[in-house]
Amino acid sequence: MTPISKSQNEPITHPSTPWRMPAEWAPHERTLMAWPTRESLWGPYFAEAKAEYAATANAISNFEPVLMITNPGQADEVRAACNSAVEIMELGIDDSWIRDSGPLTVLDQGGRRAAADFRFNSWGERFLPYDQDASIGARVLAALGIERRASDMILEGGAITVDGEGTLITTEQCLLNPNRNPSMSRADIEDELRRRLGIEKVIWLPYGHFDDTHTDGHVDGVCTYVRPGVVIAQTCEDPSLPDFDRMAANLKVLRDSTDAAGRRFEILELPEFPVQTLPDGTETMVAYANFYIVNGGVIVPIAEHELDDLALATLRRAFPDREVVGVPGNVVAYGGGGVHCITQQVVAAGTEGVNR
Repeated sequence: MTPISKSQNEPITHPSTPWRMPAEWAPHERTLMAWPTRESLWGPYFAEAKAEYAATANAISNFEPVLMITNPGQADEVRAACNSAVEIMELGIDDSWIRDSGPLTVLDQGGRRAAADFRFNSWGERFLPYDQDASIGARVLAALGIERRASDMILEGGAITVDGEGTLITTEQCLLNPNRNPSMSRADIEDELRRRLGIEKVIWLPYGHFDDTHTDGHVDGVCTYVRPGVVIAQTCEDPSLPDFDRMAANLKVLRDSTDAAGRRFEILELPEFPVQTLPDGTETMVAYANFYIVNGGVIVPIAEHELDDLALATLRRAFPDREVVGVPGNVVAYGGGGVHCITQQVVAAGTEGVNR
């Protein structure tokens, strides 16, 4: 890999061009993933984590190309686990959550493509080292030949969900956490989201999940866009659980809000987390809301739990024109995430540009 020059790392700005982040259902050129590498995170389940990543990559590859980023020397291992439709690129990484460390594709009104590349600090410097992940956005964009638009703000892709029409949903718990951007106010953050992603309105949910200690409450575990004006929201029906009040507070905000177009939200509720016990006695909870929309399909983490069928049925009603596919998610949940956390879409350039 050719080293990235200084000019490639500098932000390229076009003040007269209105860039906007498309919704996840916009056509994808490919999906980015990153192979598990931080063995200390996975402990006794390192091999199982790789197997779940491979199962996810193989499922996605039935719908669109997958580019798996690995550390040097891992290509043979990835090739043995993944099918031939999964492309491999050795770039050097610290961890495997490309949703958070990777770039966010943006388009202009004519469909010209670039990528917003926010700073990454490993969720408030929670896992060290992270210097390679902090630069992976710039390096993968250089490799793919996609224009980079850098931001000084720290932001993970799992902290936001967008409708492609100017509305972004996030959580106060994450974006206002002082371990991200302590010098930025809520208004400062909204201004940067407007500048980099074309956002016109930010809806602030109070919380992520109570047990989401790795990411400080990412929104992609509790609320995800299905289409403009329609969201999937996680619910909790057991008053004895800490998420009962938290999810109720989120639902109230959604019910009381309108999006950038003035629409009230249609809210599709998912059942509470399925709890499974791993062989060492560790309990995991798979977030069904952490699904990933691909070209013609929806890839959903499942837990081999009785709630799986209800969750899949809910998502099939939400996406009647897409094939909904479940993939194993217990070990990825053990690591702190789900299918959405380990993927990142590269939206196709073309005519699917900004509509204002």
